[in-house]
Amino acid sequence: MYNSKIIGLGYYVPENVVTNDDLSKMMDTNDEWIQERTGIKERRHVIKGDGDTTTTMGVKAAKIAIERAGIDKDDIDFIVFATLSPDYYFPGPGVLVQRDLGIKTVGALDVRNQCSGFIYGISVADQYIKSGMYNNILVIGSELHSQGLDMTTRGRGVSVIFGDGAGAAVLTREEDTHKGILSTHLHSEGQHAEELSLIAPGMGKRWVTDIIEENNPNDESYFPYMNGQFVFKNAVVRFSEVIMEGLAKNKLQPSDIDLLVPHQANLRISQFIQKKFGLEDNQVFNNIMKYGNTTAASIPIALTEAWESGKVNSGDLVVLAAFGSGFTWGSAIIRW
Repeated sequence: MYNSKIIGLGYYVPENVVTNDDLSKMMDTNDEWIQERTGIKERRHVIKGDGDTTTTMGVKAAKIAIERAGIDKDDIDFIVFATLSPDYYFPGPGVLVQRDLGIKTVGALDVRNQCSGFIYGISVADQYIKSGMYNNILVIGSELHSQGLDMTTRGRGVSVIFGDGAGAAVLTREEDTHKGILSTHLHSEGQHAEELSLIAPGMGKRWVTDIIEENNPNDESYFPYMNGQFVFKNAVVRFSEVIMEGLAKNKLQPSDIDLLVPHQANLRISQFIQKKFGLEDNQVFNNIMKYGNTTAASIPIALTEAWESGKVNSGDLVVLAAFGSGFTWGSAIIRW
């Protein structure tokens, strides 16, 4: 049995910065309202036609992660791609990354677990490496939200939150089972699936033919919906539970955490968790202020920035945790 460890990290965000004041020109909102509720000051949006897609952003992040890992792209044995915003309905972006990176014909798996997608992807990669099936796995989280949002007053409750970007990690085999990814923990509660969802187009209720036939300008089923208060209340509970589950599994305490990197859903959630676990500001990494919620990309972007700024060092206990649509949530306990 082996452990897996992260040996390369990278991220990419579009150059186009969209501030809260910029959004106030498109919808009835303002900087104070957004910051008070979410902590977000700005986010990145792709410029339509500039070539950035969910796949291409993922490829850019992956190239950095592979270079930093010190391996060749053909050393990659498997690809896991987490996203809710694929370039195409099918095929998924995993195979497009394999093509665009020019990697040999390895397997490519797409993960559709939204905000917890990167944690799920890390867990899948970890199990493959622990079993001895693969040596080097590329895990990507990438999202292009901006072109699917309702950028009017009607959609402001959701649209002010999300941004575009991608992050990537390369995992490899670790012989020392006291290092690397110590454990991952995954959960779901589908009874609340519709509380944070995008219903159409989908085969279950409204497919493309239905939308075209009705041609209803007031149809909101193809815009994201979120019951914000309900999601918040569940998130703070599940975040705490899944972090404690991971710590207990490894006979650790909150005081053992060197760095917590939570999914960047809402700064108020991160602050709540920080206070509950008695962590100092330097023990929690947040960057939602700059990028908004980038869903599956948020943890790898934040983890990469934390590593680049010297906040992740050898021997550190790093905890990753996420909660999102589904409802799905998870954590990863890592000894760096």
